[in-house]
Amino acid sequence: MDSSTGEIKKVHFFVTTVGVSNLIYAEAFEDEKLPNFIAGTVHALESYGAVPKYLVPDNLKTAITKHTKDELVINSVYQDLENFYDVVILPPPPRKPKGKPTVEKYVQFLETHLLEDLKEKVYYSIEDINRDVRQKIADINNEKRTSQSLSKMESFLRYDKPQMKPLAGESFSLCDYKYFARVPNNYHLLYDDHYYSVLYTYYNQPAILKATMAEVRICDRNNKLICTHRRSYKDFPKYITKPEHMAPEHQYYKEVNSKDGAYYRRWASSIGPYMGKLIDSVLLTPQHEEQAYNSCNGILHMCKNQSRLLLEDIAKTCVESNACRYSYFKKLLKNMQDNHSVPTTSSLPEHSNLRGKEEYR
Repeated sequence: MDSSTGEIKKVHFFVTTVGVSNLIYAEAFEDEKLPNFIAGTVHALESYGAVPKYLVPDNLKTAITKHTKDELVINSVYQDLENFYDVVILPPPPRKPKGKPTVEKYVQFLETHLLEDLKEKVYYSIEDINRDVRQKIADINNEKRTSQSLSKMESFLRYDKPQMKPLAGESFSLCDYKYFARVPNNYHLLYDDHYYSVLYTYYNQPAILKATMAEVRICDRNNKLICTHRRSYKDFPKYITKPEHMAPEHQYYKEVNSKDGAYYRRWASSIGPYMGKLIDSVLLTPQHEEQAYNSCNGILHMCKNQSRLLLEDIAKTCVESNACRYSYFKKLLKNMQDNHSVPTTSSLPEHSNLRGKEEYR
């Protein structure tokens, strides 16, 4: 009952049984929506302290998307729970209660032995109801029919639990799920005012985004994990992008545009002082420095696998000719490669073994 309005409200019971012992777990919820169904499943497993090989749920829409004689499609959230606990979810055929006779039997049992007792009191919260539910279920599980027989709990500990897997160290936590009918052409998915990247090849394909407090996971249409991101709570940047998700041409422009003048000056100076002067002149030529970045990038990439002495000679020629341009540098470098020689303005050093033209008069 609602304590503020006096309105009588319905509650829904999540009920499970397990194995040979028929150990019962029951919990009251306000509705049968997905978060409560998942919570009931998690709480039941924690109550058992172990995980069975199979989960056999009803064919409710919150858990089973589609179940026919030919096809079984499990809700992506319930599928995540299946993967987390490493169990197999096998719902019985629709409208076939004989597929799970034990739990059907104990649902009827609890209608008599649990609900009738609960009706004797007025409850103002789910917590109050579940406090009594836990006590009554514990009484049922520990009850012995005869002095020689085992209780459900004793039977569970002797026969069922040894055959079950240990419970995971942490509980399954429900993510915030968001379904995308198709990945947009910028291959970023919007969540909580931020855009998270996915591999560009998934463009135009369905995707599922799952957000926890710490991370964002992106899965394909079959709920297979594609990638993860740390969830961002900062106002900027809005776009959370992994470089490997970008198309090759986008990676190139990102690389080029992420470099500034200081970067290209450092790169050029590592080759030699004249190369530094050449690149500095290229950067100062246009009205805006950014307009020269492509030229600098082109010149310096041509320098790979070339002799520094030869590159310095070419750069010196460019500087002294006042022709610090990408096209001129490229032309001189090509001439050097074609002719195996480099234009130079330097004179030969003075040396006693060198003879000039006057020696031949």
